[in-house]
Amino acid sequence: MIAIDGLRKRFGRQLALDGVTFTVPRGEIFGFVGPNGAGKTTTIRILATLAPADSGTATIGGVPVGDDPGAVRELVGYMPDFFGVYDRLTAVEYLEFYAACHGVDRSRRRRVALELLELVDLGDRRETQVDTLSRGMKQRLCLARALVHDPRVLLLDEPASGLDPRARVEMRELVRELRRMGKTILVSSHILPELEELCTWVGFIDRGQMVAVGPMDQVRDRVVAGRRLRIDLVDAEEGAMRSAEEMLAEHPGVLAVDLLGDHIEITVGEGFEDAGLLAELIGRKVPVRAFSPVAGDLSEAFMRLTEPTEERLSR
Repeated sequence: MIAIDGLRKRFGRQLALDGVTFTVPRGEIFGFVGPNGAGKTTTIRILATLAPADSGTATIGGVPVGDDPGAVRELVGYMPDFFGVYDRLTAVEYLEFYAACHGVDRSRRRRVALELLELVDLGDRRETQVDTLSRGMKQRLCLARALVHDPRVLLLDEPASGLDPRARVEMRELVRELRRMGKTILVSSHILPELEELCTWVGFIDRGQMVAVGPMDQVRDRVVAGRRLRIDLVDAEEGAMRSAEEMLAEHPGVLAVDLLGDHIEITVGEGFEDAGLLAELIGRKVPVRAFSPVAGDLSEAFMRLTEPTEERLSR
């Protein structure tokens, strides 16, 4: 649904994007991750037709962003990392105004506005002036604004910025609901645990270059060095745990063994055969209750992918 190839953008001497390339499949929630100044907002603004690229191509739904911005705007709903509101308008008037801006027929504007207010759980605030809404409510209202023309793609730049924990949960559930409605969603955020739970695909950008892209579990687990397995024993007493620890440490391909309270976690090398280890544990009568992989951590992947290197520092 979104395809970017070799995107470059320079602001004066600063190279903001340096050959950015990635795709977002239809119907996925794509987490766009990177440090401040990495190029996330610049990329999103190019996709939203708000800034031209110096070179490279970007298409949304097969439509080239640079060649037909009008058609792209019909496909895209954009929620920036800041929100502006018209203080004296009510919530429903605010959405009606933007529906008019997007060419929604006059006879449909109020119905569209009311339906969107219900979707973002602001139906009881439709006659409330927007300047009196809480930050979380304003964020949801601005998301509704991005939906007035029923776009197929949503570009959300830091949608949970500044929200309290409850409001973040509400925003996360709303994004999930939009995916169920068939939207393709690109979301940029610094709240990595929430992105990890929400997103199906992820892309890491650092200093204007993509350093990893793909399905969430594949990218996260590939980046975090060493695959980990969790082993729970029926008997978690110290003696049984120590005995299992010694056996595991001697098994070929096991790189590290950690006793973590009531279970054991091991780090294994590339190509390690899980079934072989499980068979040996059972054969040696180790009372295994559970044996499962441990998912990598998105925050750890972020730190590994964005740490300075000599090559990057010399650019």
